[in-house]
Amino acid sequence: MGAIRTISIAEAIGAAETDLARASATARLDSEVLLAAVCHRDRSWLYGHTDSTLDPATWKDFRRAIARRADGEPVAHITGLREFWSITLKVTPETLVPRPDTETLVQAALDVVPEDLEVSLLDAGTGSGAIALALARERPRAAITATDVSPAALEVARSNALEHELDNIRFVKSDWFDGLEGEIFDMVVSNPPYVPDNDEHLDQGDCRFEPRLALAAGEQGLDALKIIIGQAPAHLTDGGRLLVEHGYDQRDRVTDLMRANAFADIQVFEDLAGVPRVVSAQRGY
Repeated sequence: MGAIRTISIAEAIGAAETDLARASATARLDSEVLLAAVCHRDRSWLYGHTDSTLDPATWKDFRRAIARRADGEPVAHITGLREFWSITLKVTPETLVPRPDTETLVQAALDVVPEDLEVSLLDAGTGSGAIALALARERPRAAITATDVSPAALEVARSNALEHELDNIRFVKSDWFDGLEGEIFDMVVSNPPYVPDNDEHLDQGDCRFEPRLALAAGEQGLDALKIIIGQAPAHLTDGGRLLVEHGYDQRDRVTDLMRANAFADIQVFEDLAGVPRVVSAQRGY
């Protein structure tokens, strides 16, 4: 992208799309999102002002943003924002960028929690708070506990809850269940790390910029899932449910872990691509 004196919005997006073609499968979308961010507008505004020209400062900021994206940095880290469940979330390098696949976990949880019921829910490993905020907004009568081992991640999650005025969430520093001794919940949900430590994707693309602690979990990617599934029964009511997200090829191993820990009524949910993504199971009575 050469330094020119004036450039229209349409030209800027076109040039950026070309620059990002090799780095991103969503080059056009990334370009629009980043330009909207530096213009402090939404994408719809861009569509109505394609012939408008960018001032030099905005053009310079946009070029910097595109260069960062071309290097593989997530769009969410560049803008500081990510939409999840129609909620705009603050994200930082200390948190995992919420993925659309995780909305499968939210929907599976909502399907078994009536709107008018007062229930206690735990989001274990909350990160940016994406799951906790989605559940809090959809089930305002629920008392939600959101935990994370990272104080920095918890601060981001608290900030997001305050921004969206959701006051039915409490935040607790905890390494899975270690900080919740004696506490019982009607439901536990978690999107834990589940990528094998030696997975080549950890050193590629967006993953390079995200906290390894939130992505990788041992040789098979099952270390965190084993802890959660093994310890959850002691923190669930009789008949309470555990829902966990897992990797594309981990369904059978996760369901085996559920059975080994006396869970029943095991259900598997697929994401929008038809890939098994979430396992839900009931604690025995």
